[in-house]
Amino acid sequence: MVTRLVLVLGDQLSDDLSALREGDAATDVVVMAEVQAETDYVPHHPRKIAFLFAAMRKHAERLRSAGWTVRYTRLDDPENTHSIPGELLRAADATGATEAIATEPGEFRLISALEDGPLPVHMFPDDRFLCSHAEFEDWAEGRKELRMEWFYREMRRKTGFLMDGDQPEGGKWNYDHDNRKPPKAGLDAPRPMRFTPDETVEEVLELVRARFGNRYGSLDNFWFATEPGQARRALAHWVKTALPRFGDFQDAMVKGEPFMFHALLSPYINAGLLGWREVCEAAIDAYRAGDAPLNAVEGFVRQIIGWREYIRGVYFREGPDYTSRNALEATRGLPEFYWTAETDMACVAECVSTTMAEAYAHHIQRLMVTGNFALLAGLHPHQVHEWYLVVYADAYEWVEAPNVIGMSQFADGGVVGSKPYVSGGNYINRMSDYCKSCAYSVTTKTGAGACPFNLLYWHFLDRHRDRFEGNPRMAQMYRTWDRMDADRRATVIAEGDDILARLDRGERI
Repeated sequence: MVTRLVLVLGDQLSDDLSALREGDAATDVVVMAEVQAETDYVPHHPRKIAFLFAAMRKHAERLRSAGWTVRYTRLDDPENTHSIPGELLRAADATGATEAIATEPGEFRLISALEDGPLPVHMFPDDRFLCSHAEFEDWAEGRKELRMEWFYREMRRKTGFLMDGDQPEGGKWNYDHDNRKPPKAGLDAPRPMRFTPDETVEEVLELVRARFGNRYGSLDNFWFATEPGQARRALAHWVKTALPRFGDFQDAMVKGEPFMFHALLSPYINAGLLGWREVCEAAIDAYRAGDAPLNAVEGFVRQIIGWREYIRGVYFREGPDYTSRNALEATRGLPEFYWTAETDMACVAECVSTTMAEAYAHHIQRLMVTGNFALLAGLHPHQVHEWYLVVYADAYEWVEAPNVIGMSQFADGGVVGSKPYVSGGNYINRMSDYCKSCAYSVTTKTGAGACPFNLLYWHFLDRHRDRFEGNPRMAQMYRTWDRMDADRRATVIAEGDDILARLDRGERI
């Protein structure tokens, strides 16, 4: 029989991959490769690179144990072409294969590279997701608004998760209202399960440190799971130690507590070490056993079969130009403190420092601190998008772009969000303890020491009034602005202008 190549990418480390099912271990050759085209299209956090390379090497060994012939190219192989199409072609020359099969990549960039490459590649759907492209298109067709809540309810019905017949268990679809408790003293948030690097991981860390050690982010104290068994242990640990309080405090932020009660499973799920069904069922089993409350479990299930699936649907529906959208015509460059954490804003400094150290920040830190500031300050959404893609271990364009271009920056004009997610300092003060140690005063609205989030919040609303004053979800904000004394409004705008001017000059904020 004619040999075919079976491409397995670094975020496709699942045993039940469509390309593997379509292949034949007796005749076909699996191709896996560590290439600079993937480490360098944006300068990824070295922690993400190390995680993926180590997980890829272990996955290659699992495939060999399962009977596959695996052609694996390491980054430091002198014959490495440093692109996925190049490695496919080199494998074809070595094996005599004339075609390859693959599971559809999660980025248009790679889909295009395979379609335009020198070797024919037949791509099969990535059915590791609950919702196919066609199913999402059918759901979206004819709708004026693609609201996640309605999509999520369809996914609940489809899976039967937390359902009582045709109705949601407990009588409500969504317990988000119960999941907004501010932090309190003595929370004692647990740490995610940590894994001591084995020989494979140590070898990868040495390579990544030598090649990418000067990049943004730290490799120190690397502890990620790099194989499915470890990832499942991390899941079980989170369900036992953190899930019971995850719901109540999922929006809370505490200085020195980078993880709170969050699962930190997204790198493992997005790379293929865990599947959506097993993580949801683990949480639901805890609820059935009386070990976790409904609001916590529903909130987690919603993130997995609701938000994650919805975001992927939006990415593939909106097309390759999605990341270039800029509905609010924001043009300001990304400030240096996104790379250094050198800012007097305690909330931003804390979130960026965490990101540098862990290649992680939880969703409220991303949305309501770094993302909120970017939106208020009018930072160019493509630069913001690329920063998020660089710095997080769970970031792939299919999941990152709609979260940033859509949810965080409103650059898609409202495809994902019905309003921009902006807030002043009061929200951050209510949901965190960051403001207690800040050089700025969150209660000072203007003048010396005024919180930049407060000034830029009203500045944002004022400069985008034509677009948003008719939005019913923002009407109250504009009524509050209009009730302010005219002199105070003028002072807010002038001081907001000054902050933006200082950003443009590269001054410390």
